[in-house]
Amino acid sequence: MIKHIVMWQFKEYAQGKTKQENMEWAKAQLEALPKVIPCLKKMEVHLNCNDKPGMYDAVLESEFNSLDDLFTYRKHPDHKMISEYIALCRCGRASVDYEI
Repeated sequence: MIKHIVMWQFKEYAQGKTKQENMEWAKAQLEALPKVIPCLKKMEVHLNCNDKPGMYDAVLESEFNSLDDLFTYRKHPDHKMISEYIALCRCGRASVDYEI
């Protein structure tokens, strides 16, 4: 089993929306993906409740049976659309993949 973790720092304003609006949009869109990408076993997105400077604003936790499934997810058109939008709204990103 593979755990895929991603964290983002969002811009205060991007694509005509506030940071909060973009974070909520990203959360809703990402959490809908398990219904359309069968290899995605679990997806949770959490928004940071601590506004201390330098912290990340959101974290994604997802699970896959294999790295191949993770690569399939990354190539899926729905994931790519969301990822491309988030790229326009973020000013920082970190990720890690590991076996569980």
